[in-house]
Amino acid sequence: MQGKKLYVGNLNYAVTNDELSELFSNYGQVESVNIIEGKGFGFVEMSSLAEAEQAKTALHDTEFRGRTIKVDEARPPKPRQGGRSSDRDRRRGPRY
Repeated sequence: MQGKKLYVGNLNYAVTNDELSELFSNYGQVESVNIIEGKGFGFVEMSSLAEAEQAKTALHDTEFRGRTIKVDEARPPKPRQGGRSSDRDRRRGPRY
């Protein structure tokens, strides 16, 4: 692993940031938690690489709040393609 930020997937939609923080705090200091509302996944940042690796190893494929969670190293977001307009924008015509 290269980073201390973890992706946590297959979360129960009712899980809160505080609950996830409490779960991961068993493996070290949690710096931040960000659950993406309505998507069933989130991110946990640990204070060190060693703590992140320990949490990943311990929690991947374990049951939490009725779901088997997936824990992996977070990947950087893919760059968004800019400069393209939607079909809706094209139908409206040029903006002056």
